[in-house]
Amino acid sequence: MTITLVRIDALRQHEQVLNKHMMRIQRDLVRDDMIKDLIIVDQRTMVILDGHHRYNALKRMGYKYVPVYLVDYSSDRIAVVAWRTGEHVTKAEVMRAGLTGNLMPAKTSRHIVPDRPHGVNVPLAVLKEKPHDDKFHLGPHR
Repeated sequence: MTITLVRIDALRQHEQVLNKHMMRIQRDLVRDDMIKDLIIVDQRTMVILDGHHRYNALKRMGYKYVPVYLVDYSSDRIAVVAWRTGEHVTKAEVMRAGLTGNLMPAKTSRHIVPDRPHGVNVPLAVLKEKPHDDKFHLGPHR
């Protein structure tokens, strides 16, 4: 599992977003001048698992890079559940939506990622610059 910066256009969504929620996050990003939590991404496919609203807010603001936590989605340690009672979602459905672009409704999936980093606090200015080799290592994660 790696914490790094990647080009925003390399990521793939699997869910739609709620515009009102995205706008609130965008206001928070501008106010704080940093992104506090990483976007969780499958390292093999670059499908976003968590952070669609942060991703869309940064994209809308014109940033070229996003801070991500790359994970192995095939790991049994990572699980997915539905946000809404009575619904069911699988990893295969998440991958299919992300790879085909046939997006699920907003807030369909909730991913359980053990040891996910919180409060990384990446300044927005870092997301404008081209990192040395298209990836900027933010530090190791246990």
